[in-house]
Amino acid sequence: FLMERKTRVKINRKEVMLAKLRKSCSCNPKKLKSFVMDFLPVLRWLPKYQCKEYIWGDVMSGLVIGIILVPQAIAYSLLAGLKPIYSLYTSFFANIIYFLMGTSRHVSVGIFSLISLMVGQVVDRELLLAGFDLNDDAPPALRDGSLQNDSQSNTTAFNLTIAGMNAECGKECYAIGIATALTFVAGVYQVLMGIFRLGFVSMYLSESVLDGFATGASLTILTAQVKYLIGIKIPRSQGHGMLVITWINIFRNISQANLCDVITSAICIVVLVTAKELGDRYKHKLKFPLPTELVVIAVATLVSHYGKLNEVYASSVSGAIPTGFIPPKVPHFNLMLRVAVDALPLAIVSFVFTVSLSEMCAKKYAYTIRANQEMFAVGFCNIIPSFFHSFATSAALAKTLVKTSTGCQTQVSGVISAMVVLLVLLFLAPLFYSLQKCVLACIIIVSLRGALRKFQDVPARYHVNKVDTLVWVITMSASALISTEIGLLVGIVFSMLCIIVRTQRPRTTLLGQIQDTSFYEDDLEYENLSSVPKVKIFRFEAPLYYANRNYFLKSLYRLTNLDPNLEAARRKKYEKKEKQHLKKGDHTTANGLGIGETTLQLIPKQIDFQALVVDCSSISFLDTTGVNTLKEILKEYKDLNISVLLACCNPSVIDSLKRGGYFGKDFGSMQEMLFYSIHNAVQFAKDQK
Repeated sequence: FLMERKTRVKINRKEVMLAKLRKSCSCNPKKLKSFVMDFLPVLRWLPKYQCKEYIWGDVMSGLVIGIILVPQAIAYSLLAGLKPIYSLYTSFFANIIYFLMGTSRHVSVGIFSLISLMVGQVVDRELLLAGFDLNDDAPPALRDGSLQNDSQSNTTAFNLTIAGMNAECGKECYAIGIATALTFVAGVYQVLMGIFRLGFVSMYLSESVLDGFATGASLTILTAQVKYLIGIKIPRSQGHGMLVITWINIFRNISQANLCDVITSAICIVVLVTAKELGDRYKHKLKFPLPTELVVIAVATLVSHYGKLNEVYASSVSGAIPTGFIPPKVPHFNLMLRVAVDALPLAIVSFVFTVSLSEMCAKKYAYTIRANQEMFAVGFCNIIPSFFHSFATSAALAKTLVKTSTGCQTQVSGVISAMVVLLVLLFLAPLFYSLQKCVLACIIIVSLRGALRKFQDVPARYHVNKVDTLVWVITMSASALISTEIGLLVGIVFSMLCIIVRTQRPRTTLLGQIQDTSFYEDDLEYENLSSVPKVKIFRFEAPLYYANRNYFLKSLYRLTNLDPNLEAARRKKYEKKEKQHLKKGDHTTANGLGIGETTLQLIPKQIDFQALVVDCSSISFLDTTGVNTLKEILKEYKDLNISVLLACCNPSVIDSLKRGGYFGKDFGSMQEMLFYSIHNAVQFAKDQK
């Protein structure tokens, strides 16, 4: 039977586009209000805020995140190659802006180790190109920590004309200039992606690519912190192979290790890991996580200050952290041009982590987010703070999980966290002067536990899917051994190549009939299937397009044990010889057979079927090459008196075949060539004479 297709209503795409354009460009009070409410989601949910029900959870989670955020912000400044004050600025502004623009209730947006690493690599590269020494430690600053007295906290200032900056600018000044320019461009990219609705780009970052990228970057982060752990001074490696070069330099200079830093690092790591493990084990009994990092920083700072570890043992310390806010400054345009390429992977990674975490929380707590608005939110979390000496931000998994576990209900908790950071910025920052850098390095390394534990999941991952495991390994290796940006690119390209290879060489098989049923399955995978006499059923489990055309034909010829081209050539050869013998008056053929036996000899023994059924259920689409391929086998098998029947084609495949002329001009033979089930095609083939 032939099912009748619905008549499609022709749509004038030009009119539709013009109507959408008119609607978008029109402006009225109602639409303006809706636009503002969509752009600032806080205006929708804050008036409906249930204070009695939500406030306690939001305050508690906000305080906990704020307490965690302060030491992490100071620690991650090492990754970014910037002063701790800029990390605190970043944490403060990101929480405020996401509170206004974000659609997720639970995501914690702020400083993130992976993003800090990517920023730090660009900053270090540009500092080297500008002629600065990356290994110069800042001279001791004034202990009062005020901004006015911090002018000497940079390295020696030079009159520079770098990237158009003709001003007296030291290392710290130039470093934050690079970071803010990079952050601004990344934010612009994210906003443009939101305007043009390019959020689909995140679909090309599979879970395996993201996990491999995060793990590889974690190895790079760990490597960069080892020199602080043991208190040695080695060159900060740049470019490809940074991980290997850094480890070589570490082992070469291991004899110069600072015993005070080594002992401090060992104690801090033991305390932090033990506290984390106990917290994980008894988290169901704890109302909120233990503020281990804050306790460690407080104790370490007191010990360092009263023990004079910097003066006596030459242990490297954080130095003065100024209080208050530096006047805003527009990121320099010429620096933006220098980092425009670097900002693209930064923008994509920042957006992908934010949206993936937002979707995870939304699914868990049964609400919806708007991915496009998330793009705008994270974009403006980069653009606006870049004017206030901040660098790139993203959602962070660890802090988000802490947020949800401590009773967070809305982004009001983000405002509470920002207030905690503000308190440190205005009053408490100078207290961290004597904090050892090795303590900050310990906090960073212990925070990488989750990413490094991915190595334990490799056997389980391999058991589930070998290809995804290979993608993970390749991405992780490239991110660690080459560079993070190259590793991300390699992971995306390799994962896409895996998909292409899967479609280029898909599974092909012949089907057999399940006894006493109208169903057919893979003859190689299942027992007790019966073959259908005089009928071959071929299944191709992929779209048929230009890249796998040859594989389709080779598989078909191999499984049916018949190449129509070779058979046609053989027949022509016999016909030619037969004509030559007839002209000579010889009544025997070239094989010594009588004329009556010639016809039998011409029909090969291996042709044991008269119909070929192609199961198209797994063919999702056909391109022009695919249609021509099916037309080709239709003609070739027809020359051998073998009919080709198509079964289980989806509507798009049928339309492609119609447009390609597979069924002829008037589709008159369509009912004899196309069937809605394999069984119908087989029954039709059996009924043929």
